[in-house]
Amino acid sequence: MIVGFAIAVAGCAALVALWSFVQAARKKLPDTPLLVALAVIEVLLLAQLVIGIVLLAGGHHPGSLATYLAYLIGCLVVLPVGAAWALAEQSRSSTVVLGIACLAVPVMVLRLNEVWSGASA
Repeated sequence: MIVGFAIAVAGCAALVALWSFVQAARKKLPDTPLLVALAVIEVLLLAQLVIGIVLLAGGHHPGSLATYLAYLIGCLVVLPVGAAWALAEQSRSSTVVLGIACLAVPVMVLRLNEVWSGASA
């Protein structure tokens, strides 16, 4: 994995999570700018997936391939599920749901890098 890119993805997700929680504290529903920010993070996660696949195809191997692939694909699922839930509910708590989904991304990216690093340990 490219550590700098993973840190950037995690940082962006953490910032959007903070933004979501501020919006929830202000009793705001998920709005278009927040959903666009989620889409940007999802694009970054897609780029991370491509990077991960290219590295695997290039002969690099994580500590546990199954765990690595699960986190790599799982990262992509969290935000769309959170967004679907938030858009279906349309309440202040739906903005909190988006924040929690965004907080899950840095955790999963950190774990993804830990699994990747296990190959060299």
